Amino acid sequence: MCDGAVWAPVLSALSDHADCHVVDHGLSDGLDLMAEQLLAKAPPTFALAGHSMGGRVALEVMRRAPHRVTHLALLDTGYKAKVPGAVGEEEARKRQALLDIARTQGVRAMAQVWVQGMVAPERLADSALIESIVAMLARKSADVFANQIHALLNRPDTQDVLARIDIPTLVACGEQDSWSPPVQHEEIACLIPARPQVKTIPLAGHMATMEQPQACAQLLIDWLLLPRSAIPAQ
Repeated sequence: MCDGAVWAPVLSALSDHADCHVVDHGLSDGLDLMAEQLLAKAPPTFALAGHSMGGRVALEVMRRAPHRVTHLALLDTGYKAKVPGAVGEEEARKRQALLDIARTQGVRAMAQVWVQGMVAPERLADSALIESIVAMLARKSADVFANQIHALLNRPDTQDVLARIDIPTLVACGEQDSWSPPVQHEEIACLIPARPQVKTIPLAGHMATMEQPQACAQLLIDWLLLPRSAIPAQ
């Protein structure tokens, strides 16, 4: 449900280092389709950064065309398939509850509920930040939300993809990301052969690029400047 606004606060800092493009997945309802659409429009080789669901899309790109990606950044994301049984059913129930709000009360109403757990608690009082996130989601439709929920509930496990990564990789998240917590990113890093050091962003939750854009921009600049042969390790 994010658009270019999730990256806008960091793009000005990155523009001196890269020609940046933000991908919109439209009405795609599968991570595989999102990855294929991205590859169809991307240049022959490129650095790839994915935030949240975008991180899962980035891993699907790596499954299909690892030779085209020079650098990979995974921010506030995950790597496992939906857990079977009661845990997975509860995830589906929670996602459906949000979709029901979007269908019956509007996407903006859903976003106002959703955002409560998506930023660092102390940032909930930042009305400008909260409005920018709510307004971003409100620009998308309930149909887009439904399709993205379908994509996420049917997400593949990507441990095999992580195990084959051999390019400079940034693994980072908000220090207070309760949706995709630091411990999950430690697991991601441990699956990558080079074992990249996980970068945590202070005073940020899941929407780290919007909460702490300067810190995120510096992490991304340092990552982009790594030569292809340099694999950061702990």
